[in-house]
Amino acid sequence: MTAACPPRDILFATWEGGGNVPPILSAIRQMVARGHRVRLIADSVIGPEAMETGAAFTPWRRAPNRTDRSSASDTLRDWEAGSGLEGFERLRDTIMCGPALAQAQDVLDELARRPADLIVGNELLFGVMTAAEASGTPLVLLCPNISVYPLPGMPPMGLGLLPARTPAEQEEHARIQAGFADMLNGGLPSVNAARMALGLGPLHFVGDQAAIARRVLLATSPDFDFQAAWLPPPVRYVGPLLGQPAWAGDWESPWPDLHPDPLVLVAFSTTFQNQGATIEAIATALGDLPVRGLVTTGPGLGDAPLPTPPNVVIVPAAPHDEVMRRARVVVTHGGHGTVIRALSHGVPLLVLPMGRDQHDNAARVVSHGAGLELPRDAAPEQIRAALLRLLHEPSFHAAASRLSGAIAAPGRTASLVEEIEEAAAPAVRPGPLAHAC
Repeated sequence: MTAACPPRDILFATWEGGGNVPPILSAIRQMVARGHRVRLIADSVIGPEAMETGAAFTPWRRAPNRTDRSSASDTLRDWEAGSGLEGFERLRDTIMCGPALAQAQDVLDELARRPADLIVGNELLFGVMTAAEASGTPLVLLCPNISVYPLPGMPPMGLGLLPARTPAEQEEHARIQAGFADMLNGGLPSVNAARMALGLGPLHFVGDQAAIARRVLLATSPDFDFQAAWLPPPVRYVGPLLGQPAWAGDWESPWPDLHPDPLVLVAFSTTFQNQGATIEAIATALGDLPVRGLVTTGPGLGDAPLPTPPNVVIVPAAPHDEVMRRARVVVTHGGHGTVIRALSHGVPLLVLPMGRDQHDNAARVVSHGAGLELPRDAAPEQIRAALLRLLHEPSFHAAASRLSGAIAAPGRTASLVEEIEEAAAPAVRPGPLAHAC
């Protein structure tokens, strides 16, 4: 702790959404190490990991609160959605806007118990933002992925679009973004009800709630992301936060160190996305190739039976950093954490997106030449052909290695710790987020 920045009381707030949790725990760990007094309000299942960072922990009491990571406890259940749009509507109603009042009341209760100098909230939790405004507590939004909020020159999120190259594509992107904003504004009644209950005036657009943030911190690499025309004043890239979940545990390779066959890691979602059939097709494809396949199912899939060819090992979890140091290819659903971790190790990817931000991450991987994309229902023959390309065409490894160097290069991103400390300083004021969604 430097004399220029005294210890602050910082309240983090997040939800159990799978890959969004390790980055916020990594951020908490850094702030604790810096000497700040840190608390986290989140789902109960995150509590043990949070307390291992040195932070205090409080569970959600009124807001949705998961006590485990099973599919039965998932309030989102977006695997039941009939389309990507319906999946985002579920996210809006169950996480972002629907429980806004409950989230706000829980945060205000915690602030009444002990005030904070700063709230660091997940970028999706509008109730946390409302509580920050109602209490007059400065706010930082931490995005553990590419930006959910539209940035100038960036394609709309959700469809895996590339940046617009022609006026016609620009018009199409504007139309899609307007439709997304209309969908999100379906949550306005819930957010305005929370605001009115707390003595705040109504909003005309739900995304404007995010404009109170002093900082919007993107925990990804600008070299991985598409390039924005310009960044609104509060937006900063702070680089990937690559902490591993405690449940990943230890791992001992079942193969000898000098095994001649390349290692392929199959790593799908922490949360349940009905990924069993996709993993089954991947395992079948691996069984026909001269490779070693390691499949990590994660807590979301549980003990679902999967085919196991002789050259494939299926485990509940493994430390991905250790495995990726040995892997030649990573096969994944395209969650940001898995994608950016693989690229940080210079490993090319085969991405089979299942929704959320995964199509957008896949688009970035493919645009960099660092991997391939297939639909989630790809046949084993398609998967096998893609894996053969990734294993034997040098361009994919070269592109992934270039990205690895860029991600690790100093000076490309702002300091997470310094940005949070600066936002906690009394003189800082929020800048315009340019119509947040």
